Amino acid sequence: MNTMPGHYKLYLDTFCEVYDLLSPYADGEFWDLTDYVFQPNSVYVIGRHQFHSHSKQIFNAMTHTDSRVVFSNPAEGSSTMLGQIWMMPRFNDAPGSRHENLKILAGGDMNSDFDYLMYENFLPKILDYDENIRESARINEIYEKTEKPYKFLFLNGRIRSHRKYLIDRFLVSGLINESLWTMLDSSSAGSKRLWHIHEGRDTLLDPLPHKFLDPYYEVDKYSKRPTDQTYAKYELFNEEWGEIYLKAEPYIDTYFSLVTETVFDYPYSFRTEKIWKPIVMGHPWIAVSNAGYYRDLRNLGYKTYDHLIDESFDLIHNGQSRIERIATVVEDLCKQDLSAFLREAESISKYNIERHKEHRLEVRKEFPKRFFKFIEEWYYD
Repeated sequence: MNTMPGHYKLYLDTFCEVYDLLSPYADGEFWDLTDYVFQPNSVYVIGRHQFHSHSKQIFNAMTHTDSRVVFSNPAEGSSTMLGQIWMMPRFNDAPGSRHENLKILAGGDMNSDFDYLMYENFLPKILDYDENIRESARINEIYEKTEKPYKFLFLNGRIRSHRKYLIDRFLVSGLINESLWTMLDSSSAGSKRLWHIHEGRDTLLDPLPHKFLDPYYEVDKYSKRPTDQTYAKYELFNEEWGEIYLKAEPYIDTYFSLVTETVFDYPYSFRTEKIWKPIVMGHPWIAVSNAGYYRDLRNLGYKTYDHLIDESFDLIHNGQSRIERIATVVEDLCKQDLSAFLREAESISKYNIERHKEHRLEVRKEFPKRFFKFIEEWYYD
């Protein structure tokens, strides 16, 4: 039964990422807006593909009818969402939710100037796969193996300046050889915000060759080596979302994960599968992300390793200072007794596993109520 407040109707794009959560309350659905006639007095939740393909049609419907649209792309966060809207025809004249009939459903926090609802998209999905449930049950192997071949796990997909900075710094120091690491993008990562000067040159301007996991550590169906000369992720993962899958071996053979999140410069948190993977594996982690990322995780009920690691970098808003401090924290930790560190980190890691199990259920259960409240405030403010 439709329990939407008010007298408006709800129509869902079947590819809007939250279709399964909202479909019990919908009055209708669609998968292609070609030749579609927007219904009066209705709310439309529209995913990325239809929004991009039919942006002019959507804009006209919002402008000339009373249709209200929620642009739904919780697989992306904050800064990426803004860019997607600004690049669309017509919307660049009224970016974001400045159009009174447009709101945003994003996967990360955003500037409060934008009317948005955040849905923690990646958190519940990580355990939607039987393979991941099976691998995450191997947590005891992480703590039983106290002598490991690598100090930390350092997985990187698309080139970003904060990832390139850490790779370059650890290449210079030699610490990279003590990590299990990847880089799936051989582009350069020049940035006005970050730099790494070595021998008089900013190394972020220099591309690196790809670095893949040894097949022993890679998810079995992704063990072939791509031929793409730049961004190899899509070929490696057979055009699938391969980053979501877990394999226990990389975690068993390392003491902690160095998690390079998608967002670093934008001052709002966007949590992806990159952080939830070590959390569900019970693997200690250091997160490389925006200032306040640790604060926001704690506010969600998770614990961090602040009794073992200096996490004060989370309070540093200057990106260059923050990345330099994070690198120093990693270097200092790697000089310590990592077996002892692992033992002391175990209780927090296991606590976070249980918190994640609770949290993923809360996120999905509470979303419809949060969504209806979001829409109701839109109508009755």
